[in-house]
Amino acid sequence: MTTGALQAGVSYPLILVPGLALVGLVFVAFLAQSIIRHPLDNDAILQITLTIHRGATTFLAREYAILFPILVIVGILFALGNGLVAGCSFLAGAGFSVLSGYIGMQIATIANGRTTLEARHSLGAALNMAFSGGSVMGIVVTSLGVLGSFLSVFATLAVLHSPEKALVAATGYSMGASLVALFARVGGGIYTKAADVGADLVGKVEAGIPEDDPRNPASIADNVGDNVGDVAGMGADLYESYVGAVLAADILGYWWARQGGMADVLSPIRFVYYVAALGLGLSLLAVLMVKLLSRSDRFSPQSLLRYGSIGASVGLVVLSFPLSLGTSGNVRAAVAVAVGVVSGVVIGLASEYFTSSRPVSEIALASKSGAATNILSGMSAGMRSVIIPVFVIAAALLGAYASLGMYGIALAGVGMLGTLGISLSVDAYGPIADNAGGIAELTGQADIVRERTDQLDSLGNTTAAMGKGFAVGSAALTSLALFSSFAQAVNLPILNMLDPSVVAGIFVGAALPYWFSSLLIEAVDSTAMLMVAEVRRQFREIPGLLQGLAPSDPNACIAISTRGALKYMVPPALIGIAAPFATYFLLGKGAVGGLLLGATVSGTLLGLYMANAGGAWDNAKKLIEKSLGGKGSPEHQASVVGDTVGDPLKDTAGPSLNILIKLISVVSLSFLPLFMK
Repeated sequence: MTTGALQAGVSYPLILVPGLALVGLVFVAFLAQSIIRHPLDNDAILQITLTIHRGATTFLAREYAILFPILVIVGILFALGNGLVAGCSFLAGAGFSVLSGYIGMQIATIANGRTTLEARHSLGAALNMAFSGGSVMGIVVTSLGVLGSFLSVFATLAVLHSPEKALVAATGYSMGASLVALFARVGGGIYTKAADVGADLVGKVEAGIPEDDPRNPASIADNVGDNVGDVAGMGADLYESYVGAVLAADILGYWWARQGGMADVLSPIRFVYYVAALGLGLSLLAVLMVKLLSRSDRFSPQSLLRYGSIGASVGLVVLSFPLSLGTSGNVRAAVAVAVGVVSGVVIGLASEYFTSSRPVSEIALASKSGAATNILSGMSAGMRSVIIPVFVIAAALLGAYASLGMYGIALAGVGMLGTLGISLSVDAYGPIADNAGGIAELTGQADIVRERTDQLDSLGNTTAAMGKGFAVGSAALTSLALFSSFAQAVNLPILNMLDPSVVAGIFVGAALPYWFSSLLIEAVDSTAMLMVAEVRRQFREIPGLLQGLAPSDPNACIAISTRGALKYMVPPALIGIAAPFATYFLLGKGAVGGLLLGATVSGTLLGLYMANAGGAWDNAKKLIEKSLGGKGSPEHQASVVGDTVGDPLKDTAGPSLNILIKLISVVSLSFLPLFMK
């Protein structure tokens, strides 16, 4: 295969890439101001909104107090091995990851109460407010991702004049983002699901009161958790995914050009950033389109969000061809990008089907026989949901490799996440809609308000499952590309499957996602048991609480979730850091290659299963609440149990796995070559 494909053609001004990222940040500032200026003129909603905001901000402050010393230590070690510039790049990656999650969470907590108020007027107005809050997250993550990863390469290149050192700095940048993402996802996931499980089991199942009832002291903790887990954690998670995909394409594109003897070895790297900037621009247009059309009642929320996401994806596929021709004189790079975009859309649609269509109806009908059959039906649907995405990922690997080898696979990962700005906006709107529904219940709003927020929340479960499947799929492509970079860095041209140490590494790697997930689910279980005990205590010891004659104490429940998340979030994160070192020193570099391969395959399958099964259980519960028995029926109680089982799968363990498999790869790529030297 020749590399002349990326040698001919014209050169677009590279300043367009950071320039467009800055445009995205300015857009975020205007969008945030438009949300803040919206009046919050209901005292009850204002007080609940402020309580949620304070609880989320306090938790993040305590989480960061634990995280920052770890980041400093790792940054110093990375700088000692790779130089001061690389160490600074690591800290910059961590800082931008923290910033993206923090900004998104701050605006989400501001938008949730305002979404409740807008739901009094119309469904479209509520959608517009929730989507505006989600769009802040989507655009800020993409803009910071483009800007930070661009600077980590080209600013380092300007200082050190070495492409290899610039790529090492970019690797540090990605590793910093990965560490923050893992702690944010794990800590936030434990927090939110412990509160959710405790609130559901005692409130809805035992006491028979509605979800988010003000008598339930865990309700506000649950709403706080939506913001620290599903907003701040998700923002850091997808920031890491985006940066990791760009890093893998940068490294493989550079070495592909070097090995092919190209005169301009940076041309493949520039193409990666052109694609990223193009995706950001299309995402901005898609966000504006959804906001504009949401003012009309002609389109349903589901169709609007789908049109925005698919429209941006189609635009990226179409425009990547003239972009590839203009920079290279050949379309093979655009083919690889298109493979990734189309694969991401298909994976998203498959997740949508398994979390909103016939499988959900089957789970709801199975609830007539009790909680056991509900759980069995959900497990079956989750396992079936893995098949289509896996075949799509396999086809994407083959198609992208046929276009440009391993560089093509990395480009497919960039293409899959190319329109992250709009897809994350759609995903992040869900927790805001969920919080809006909770605030409506907590403040006793009219039934029509809760009906509208429930409609938005149900759609949010589906969009969240689509986003998680999307992230896991891109993680598989990115991890394989990072594995190729690792193999090149440690001179591992062939993974010998007849070598016992390699096979041992594969088995250990395949087991890691299960060990990691078990720690997270156990953490949710242990914290939820404390939450259940506290809610029962308040129901028992506060006179008149269940009759609505006395207020509950939500601060006690917030404290339980906070302590549990901070206590249990470190050990799972250490697995991803320590596993490559332990494997290398015990079994050698071939076993590390097996470890990465086993963890990627196992983590991809398990992550897809958990995300889709959890989303299906949740929407089956909502379907029963609307039409099949209603709230308080035996079917509903069975579905609440199923939803409770699915909560830590879809919001704690499942979405953390895509970070784990990439963190293992990045740590191996960053540190093991140094030990070998």
